[in-house]
Amino acid sequence: MSDKKLILSVRDVKVHFKVKGGNDWPWTPKKTLKAVDGVSFDLYEGETLGVVGESGCGKSTLARSILNLIPATAGEIVWMGRDLRQGSEKDWLAVRRDIQMIFQDPLASLNPRMTIAQIIGEPLRVHRPELSSEEVMKRVRAMMVKVGLREQMINRYPHEFSGGQCQRIGIARALILEPKLIICDEPVSALDVSIQAQIINLLKELQREMGLALIFIAHDLAVVKHISDRILVMYLGREMELAEKHALYDKPSHPYTRALLSAIPIPDPKLERSKVIQILQGDLPSPINPPSGCVFRTRCPLAEAQCAGERPELRRLSADTQSSCLLA
Repeated sequence: MSDKKLILSVRDVKVHFKVKGGNDWPWTPKKTLKAVDGVSFDLYEGETLGVVGESGCGKSTLARSILNLIPATAGEIVWMGRDLRQGSEKDWLAVRRDIQMIFQDPLASLNPRMTIAQIIGEPLRVHRPELSSEEVMKRVRAMMVKVGLREQMINRYPHEFSGGQCQRIGIARALILEPKLIICDEPVSALDVSIQAQIINLLKELQREMGLALIFIAHDLAVVKHISDRILVMYLGREMELAEKHALYDKPSHPYTRALLSAIPIPDPKLERSKVIQILQGDLPSPINPPSGCVFRTRCPLAEAQCAGERPELRRLSADTQSSCLLA
């Protein structure tokens, strides 16, 4: 990626929350929930970074911290050379023109009291107040056509649309400002398989046309492979592996990545019956009291004594792969 422009640099970002247990006394000190605990990556112009991991591993919290929807506790978020964590509200308002988000639940992310014209045009009214009503409507209609919606739908309300159509509306709203980066927080998980393919192909087509960079969060590793250039694997708020997609799928370096990949269904029935699924033992530890050393060691089939005493950092194994496994 050295030939492309670096647009986002995330360095050792942490998002911690102070929480109380349900049975704690009022004077009991609050505990620290480490939702994201030191994640670093770079994102380049026109690139798609996939982010995968189990539920509760911090994927969505990481995404929201980049936009300051959930303020980061520590670390650096550098956008186009500016550290966003040091910026004012005015600085954030300018940045949000360039970074937009597509949410997981297509219908819940749309205001039921607003028409489609109002929903898609709202970012223009906030960030481009100099535009006339006629110009806003012109841009809204053009964006609707671009994402596969008919102009005749412009005065309808969200409840009149299917899930796939609602997600297209969300995509149109995110694209109307012509941003440089879109964060997709599990944008297809609530949709049927056939609709998922349509939305993924639409995102890829719009990315090529508009030169977008994407951060694509998902559980489905098959979907992530289809759209991503590189993939970040997270577990309990930490990064396990960061690799180019072919390197990660062909030769995963971390035991957790191998377990995730073994669960992907294979279309061939014979191969599906013969494959070995690596079932992880035990439950996901609590982010309030994570294991010492490597956070994955309590479920890792390869764990050794050193894994409990040393916290592994992401280190480069090859030109395409970085891993936080001490045994890799």
